[in-house]
Amino acid sequence: MIADGPSHSPGTLPPAPPHFEPSDRIARDAGTARELLDRILRDGHRLTPIETLSLITHAETEDLFEAANRVRERLHPEGIVTYVVDRNINYSNVCTSVCAFCAFYRKPGDPEGYVHSTDEILEKVRETIALGGSGCLMQGGLHPELPLEWYTDLLRAIGEAYPDFYLHCFSPTEIHGLTQVTGRPAEEILLALKDAGLRSIPGGGGEILVDAIRRRRRSSCSADEWLEISATAHRAGIPTTATMMIGLGEELWMRAEHLDRVRRVQDETRGFISFIPWTFQPDNTPLGRAIPERVSVDEYLRWHALCRLVLDNVPNQQVSWLTNGLEAGIIGLRSGANDIGSTMIEENVISVAGADHQATEEMLRSTIVEAGFRPGLRNGGYHRLEDRPIPHLARTMEAQEVDEG
Repeated sequence: MIADGPSHSPGTLPPAPPHFEPSDRIARDAGTARELLDRILRDGHRLTPIETLSLITHAETEDLFEAANRVRERLHPEGIVTYVVDRNINYSNVCTSVCAFCAFYRKPGDPEGYVHSTDEILEKVRETIALGGSGCLMQGGLHPELPLEWYTDLLRAIGEAYPDFYLHCFSPTEIHGLTQVTGRPAEEILLALKDAGLRSIPGGGGEILVDAIRRRRRSSCSADEWLEISATAHRAGIPTTATMMIGLGEELWMRAEHLDRVRRVQDETRGFISFIPWTFQPDNTPLGRAIPERVSVDEYLRWHALCRLVLDNVPNQQVSWLTNGLEAGIIGLRSGANDIGSTMIEENVISVAGADHQATEEMLRSTIVEAGFRPGLRNGGYHRLEDRPIPHLARTMEAQEVDEG
């Protein structure tokens, strides 16, 4: 029987749509779940949303992890797990959206609101490069007054000073906000940003791509708008990442629907370069008063593996050590992920909501080696960079290869 609710009480939410009605084809116990996993590995079977729910309900964790690992091996047979050295630059915390799951935003006029100057951001870029970083993930609140030229001038200033610095900036939600501020269409905004130096777009604001839960959490960008802006970016030659944040009080079918919608856009555009599932962090957020408990690491890792099985057309998957810790990162790398994300030289959004895990480049490389893989340095666009092994880790890897030989 399909589970009819999440680990967190969501209140009154609509029932699942008709395509979630059970059928004779779904798994109804661990044995039939194993048969479904075999079909994925043997025939490339694509999971329907109802099959996604049946697997999360009935599959044994070991079977789920093994299948996800096999898919990862098929996509990335070289045995390399990538990571990036960069920082999150949050140019402003002023935001009109007032999302219930966010501890970062400040309303317009709040004395704690800020907008970093170009000089301040350039200083952060200089520091990032000095620390061995290759780029930044830059996001901010939905500022009601900053014109498009503020963003394009900023990108050009960074590009002129540091032409090799990779700019992975401005989520679909921010682009949607800019359409409202400027009155200009998303395509025009995206092309202007691309011309100014934007290389790719992060998947922030995805949360759960079902409007019933997005409206309850006061997200200002609908599921259709988020997906259409992502697709528009892809058509404009701007790759993006996609995310899913679980633990907002959503029903389980909503998570399955989210994955199905991302996969359908990817079938059309092939523009999502990575998928990053992570968990809601409740500290200091309005929603945290209603949902104070976190999604368990076990639940996160099962969904993480399932994401790899559903999203067979997204080339990379990142495990979130920031919200679940490096030990969970090791398990995630053995159950579907081929990327462990960023060293996070700076991070201001998730950390204030209670994600207090930290990692240096050495720690990420050590985690990758401990999981049984070779580390590979990349930039924000998932392009490999020349590697720079840390000496004692290189010796550890050589010893492992001798043992395996």
